[in-house]
Amino acid sequence: MQHEVKSDITILGGGVGGCAAALAACRQGCRVVMTEETDWIGGQLTSQAVPPDEHPWIEQFGCTASYRQFRNGVRDYYRRHFPLTAEARANVRLNPGNGVVSRLCHEPRVALAVLQQMLAPYIHSGRLTILYETKAVHVETERDSIQAVTVLHTGTGKRTVLHANYFLDATECGDILALGGVEYVTGSESQAQTGEPHALPGAADPMDMQPITACFAIEYEEGADHTIDKPDQYDFWRDYANTDFWSGKLLSWTNPHHITLKPITFPFFPVEGGPVSRWTYRRIIDKSNFAAGTYASDIVTVNWPQNDYWLGSIIDVGEEERLRHLTGAKQLSLSLLYWMQTEAPRPDGKLGYPGIRLSKATVGTEDGLAKYPYVRESRRIQAAFTVLEQHISTEVRGEAGAQPFADSVGIGAYRIDLHPTLGQRPYLDLSCYPFQIPLGCLIPVRVRNLLPACKNIGVTHITNGCFRLHPVEWNIGEAAGALAAYCLQHGDEPARVRNSPERLADFQRRLTLEGVELQWPRVSAL
Repeated sequence: MQHEVKSDITILGGGVGGCAAALAACRQGCRVVMTEETDWIGGQLTSQAVPPDEHPWIEQFGCTASYRQFRNGVRDYYRRHFPLTAEARANVRLNPGNGVVSRLCHEPRVALAVLQQMLAPYIHSGRLTILYETKAVHVETERDSIQAVTVLHTGTGKRTVLHANYFLDATECGDILALGGVEYVTGSESQAQTGEPHALPGAADPMDMQPITACFAIEYEEGADHTIDKPDQYDFWRDYANTDFWSGKLLSWTNPHHITLKPITFPFFPVEGGPVSRWTYRRIIDKSNFAAGTYASDIVTVNWPQNDYWLGSIIDVGEEERLRHLTGAKQLSLSLLYWMQTEAPRPDGKLGYPGIRLSKATVGTEDGLAKYPYVRESRRIQAAFTVLEQHISTEVRGEAGAQPFADSVGIGAYRIDLHPTLGQRPYLDLSCYPFQIPLGCLIPVRVRNLLPACKNIGVTHITNGCFRLHPVEWNIGEAAGALAAYCLQHGDEPARVRNSPERLADFQRRLTLEGVELQWPRVSAL
């Protein structure tokens, strides 16, 4: 007999958006069940080992109050539990890793601890139940509604049927859309479909998605030898090269600049007067922030151009092919590590840095790779409204700023950032304006009780490039959780809330009271 669980709201996926959605719904008194495929909630922040990618105003404004609570919580966690130096402790804007990519580079485990603390009141009171190592396998629908979702515990094989009034898809790949027959799109749209200047000039390509990355963390011990066993696919990746959209060999310190596409060489360790080093780019622990002996080495997250995996998709393919590409992504990352340890050129003329050590404790796995791949692009709902390049692009909008949306449920800011795609297309990095998140892009065209709560909203392949980052995903999840709770409290539906000026204004007031910013002050383009 299958176990059955009833809640007000079921959230499938415990990543950044899922956690934000759970917080928002629980704050409104809803009973919530949230699933998570791994044993760590937090998605990008934790199980994918990606420190926050944020905009330049993040310390002052431009995120929800709960996301700011998370950021403050990370800093407070280090202050409470770690022996910081006096200088680091006095730094109001402590950056534990002093990484270049973010003003707040931190360890995945700290993000996990802070998220657990934020959710603790609701877990302890029984309002929130989290089902770990659990994935959706079947969706039961009736007409235009989801009736139930069957989930599987990947360790025990136990199946549970989840019933709820509202279901939120916060899975990394938009799995509920496919399982539930919800209308969705993948990959690159054509110019004929969207009118976007940088969409495909010919036919759309549903499999032309951004790459996944199997991230990992490293330390360094001079004079030691931590060389791993040679990866099974190392010979393939050592010799792999592409000159159509890349600068030659993938395993190299040289890669195309993400904007100009001209080859540029980045050193491993810092070089005075040189480009940003790989060591400092995504460094999540700078040992100089801590008392001597706390950390034997800095810790660096490896989410670099060299381990973007673009040879195939894990979305809308058979299980055998999906597993093959997941394995390929891991093999690429391990091959990059082995190349750095054994063959990478050094400024002193030697080859390899055998002192590089996998930091398994940082990511919580035996193989030293993150628990889940970094997924940049998901299935996306066919939405009541789709955000296009024309709404936010500096090139298109000129001096006008981003298109304003009367149904705004939040804000975000990042450049349109597309990595080389599965369709073998190069980087696309475009200036855009800080933007609003319209409610219309959270509402499916048909299904009435499903909301996207991750990267699976009504955006295109192009605009996903700036909607996929941590604070934006958090805002999307928070808005989705708040909307589901609002509809339950008022006996309403998402589409009616958007289409009624009075209901929309009331919902937006609720968001504002909860600390969700709905519009930007006057700021520059990115």
